[in-house]
Amino acid sequence: MYQQRTAQPISETATSKKTFVDVNRDEDDDWLPKELQKPPNQCQLTEQELDEEFTRILNANNPLAPQNIARYNFKEKTFKCSPNVDHLVVHLDISGYLTFKNDVEEKPIKPVQDENNATETEEKATNTEGNSEENKNTETTTEQGTSTEGNPENAEQPPAPAPAPVPEQEQDDNNAANNSKNPFNFSERALQTFNNLSRETSTNTEPPPKNTFSDTVTQWAIFDEYVKDLAQKEKANKEKAKPAFGAKNKGDDHTFELPVENHVEDVYYRDPELKMSIRKIERMTNQNTHDEITQDFKYWDDVADEVKGLKNSNARLLPLWKFVYKKEKKKHVTALCWNPCLSDFFVVGYGSYNFSKQGPGLIACFTLKNPSYPEFVYNTNSGVMCLDFYEKTPSLIAVGMYDGTVAVYDLARKSELPLYKSSTKTGKHTDPVWEVKWQKDDLYEHPNFFSISSDGKIIQWTLLKNELKKMDIIILRSDKELSIKTEDPKKIETENEDENIRALIEKENNEDVAFDYASGSCFDFNLQDDNVFVVGTEEGNIFKCSTSYNKQYLMTYEGHQMAIYCTKYNKFHPRIFLSASADWTIKLWDHDYDKPIITFDLNSPVSSIEWSPYSSTIFAAVTNEGKVYIFELNEKKYEPVCEQQIVKKAKLTHIRFNKYEPILLVGDDKGNIYSLKLPPSLRKHSKEPRDEMQKLEKIILITSGRMPQNN
Repeated sequence: MYQQRTAQPISETATSKKTFVDVNRDEDDDWLPKELQKPPNQCQLTEQELDEEFTRILNANNPLAPQNIARYNFKEKTFKCSPNVDHLVVHLDISGYLTFKNDVEEKPIKPVQDENNATETEEKATNTEGNSEENKNTETTTEQGTSTEGNPENAEQPPAPAPAPVPEQEQDDNNAANNSKNPFNFSERALQTFNNLSRETSTNTEPPPKNTFSDTVTQWAIFDEYVKDLAQKEKANKEKAKPAFGAKNKGDDHTFELPVENHVEDVYYRDPELKMSIRKIERMTNQNTHDEITQDFKYWDDVADEVKGLKNSNARLLPLWKFVYKKEKKKHVTALCWNPCLSDFFVVGYGSYNFSKQGPGLIACFTLKNPSYPEFVYNTNSGVMCLDFYEKTPSLIAVGMYDGTVAVYDLARKSELPLYKSSTKTGKHTDPVWEVKWQKDDLYEHPNFFSISSDGKIIQWTLLKNELKKMDIIILRSDKELSIKTEDPKKIETENEDENIRALIEKENNEDVAFDYASGSCFDFNLQDDNVFVVGTEEGNIFKCSTSYNKQYLMTYEGHQMAIYCTKYNKFHPRIFLSASADWTIKLWDHDYDKPIITFDLNSPVSSIEWSPYSSTIFAAVTNEGKVYIFELNEKKYEPVCEQQIVKKAKLTHIRFNKYEPILLVGDDKGNIYSLKLPPSLRKHSKEPRDEMQKLEKIILITSGRMPQNN
């Protein structure tokens, strides 16, 4: 009955951690045992765990003090954690000037005269040494020892009355007070000796001098500066147009002009030694920044393609430097060309292939030694479409522009203006110039180059002493009757030639007949015969032309369905050339036959192609998908040995091989130029050029099933 009465009601009615107390129970029931109410999910501890004591000690340590302070140990030459942490926190620190009154050293010196001057003497004794000079001219006279020590000049004044005798103890106290160096600054008195620094003690150097400058730049402030600069330029132009004092009539040739003030004088161009020093420092900095890329350029070789072979695996291109001119990010890379003399120097042309977004162009010259910024920059009024280096004088660059003009720039000159430039008066193309090519000098040793445009004209430009002479070579026409068709394409008989010329003259004189002009897009000269060249058109036809016949085609090649972007002759075989088109195909031609030998389908418009300077069977191409394709005809005839994605959201526009180094340059439509290193298997070449020619001719023989004609 006892257990049922005490335990049962409590366990059923308890709902909290508190002890249940029965209010109706009498006080005499306190002797009954009481049961503690526990929650069902309470952790059950053993008796040992319950008896375990946990002590908490209060200390004066700063909880915010860092515990991981590391200092350099000069003895062991390494960083070590410092076990000593300063836990002192100063909440208030005020330096006072009061002194302890009962201190023996601070007792004031009593004056000798009457008691009325005691107060003044006591104030003088408490002043610092700096204020003693201000009290030289006071009328109150103090003890002779005190006045003589503070003011040496007072020694020459008449002596004061004899002082009264002072007790010995007071004299000792006064002498101790006078002999102490600084009786008021206790901190300096404690630091009279010099303690040597320990080896582990860290020292700080004096910080360099610095200055804080701040300013606010707003849009209207920038606008005002531009307005001021424009006003200065207009003023300079007006002063330039005004004749000097004493000038004669307007028609007088001997008038003098005022010198124009150069507002932007750059020391960089005035001092050639400083210019070279800055360039060297910049190149050294870039080499340190891109040290890993430089090491890859020197020593990286992909050995996998040599072990597995190109037939079993695809070769890989190693990305090296990326060249960007930040001011022309929105423009397209419209031209690429390596310098024929310097292996690390190349030039880039910036323009736009979008006909609705045209503007000024730019020519930038880069070097592999400085990928961050171009060496030379030339601004043009129209977009640059093509350019080419002159091999005989590597500093000359021929440039073709979107407005139909051509120009020649000389890198050796300091001026940014072109050396030669065509105009409407001297003659120019009426449509964009798509390609320019230097050729051998004429009979009078004058440099000359050729240009092709969408207006259907191929023009030869000759550099004379004071002008750029123009001569039309051929006008492209889509009439197929202009082609010379004979059994032997290389032998043109005189009789047939005269008949064709007479027929053309009669056809031109007939007013009822109208010729359809073909739009030229690209051309390339034969490396062994300077008179022969092939021309690609926007209609998809290819014409074989000669500089000796300006009214006829030597042959017409039909195979492409859309515009042809590039034609390239092989560097080892005189009859083989390639053509790249917007119809996604590349075709390999023998210029003696009107049918292609091999057709390569790349599933995207092909922007540019280039033969390798190392081998006659290797060529590369780029597409609008941002891919680079490399073909090795000696390994795979119809499939590329390398297919690599270079960019994802851009179109590749041009590709060029380096003649001296295993480097491939690729440009895109966002103003970027990528340099890629070729693996060892793609830069092998024969010692004799004749062996390369025979290797390619053997492939053509097997592929076409006919024996090519011997040259």
